[in-house]
Amino acid sequence: MVEKLNQSASSAGRPAQILMIATYVVGFVGAFIGFGTVHGSAPSLNVAAILAVFATGVLSFLRHAVWSRSDAVRGGWDYGVRNNFQIEVGLANLAWGVFALLAVVLDWGLRVVAASFLISGLYFAAVALFVIVIGDFKNRRVGGLIGIAVWAAIMIALGLTGMSAS
Repeated sequence: MVEKLNQSASSAGRPAQILMIATYVVGFVGAFIGFGTVHGSAPSLNVAAILAVFATGVLSFLRHAVWSRSDAVRGGWDYGVRNNFQIEVGLANLAWGVFALLAVVLDWGLRVVAASFLISGLYFAAVALFVIVIGDFKNRRVGGLIGIAVWAAIMIALGLTGMSAS
């Protein structure tokens, strides 16, 4: 019986797991592009922002808000009811993603696009620090915490590099 419940929880978390993997893939491709383009003769983070900030923001919104129960199962914090705060986190991800898109489409300049990386990176750094400070290693796997911290460092580095290049 317990094994059947574990299998059910595992399959319930699958959509969120797929979205999480897609977020990492798109984000790291964007970051890779960003480190290449920000050091060019005409420094830019536009393509990187579309992938690493906008696309990851949209994917995170979908995971946290649209597939919130699946994401809760994946994260090990399914309370059996809709968690409005989780949906709010998804909306925050969407907001900074849309900000990055607007910065690129409306040509607000490298400094503003770089700021979109800093906003995202500082958020993830705060999340990683929070998990460490409260010691929530029962619900957060160490690998996931390392992933958040690495992603935060990459986003902050791109943001600061973009600021310096502007």
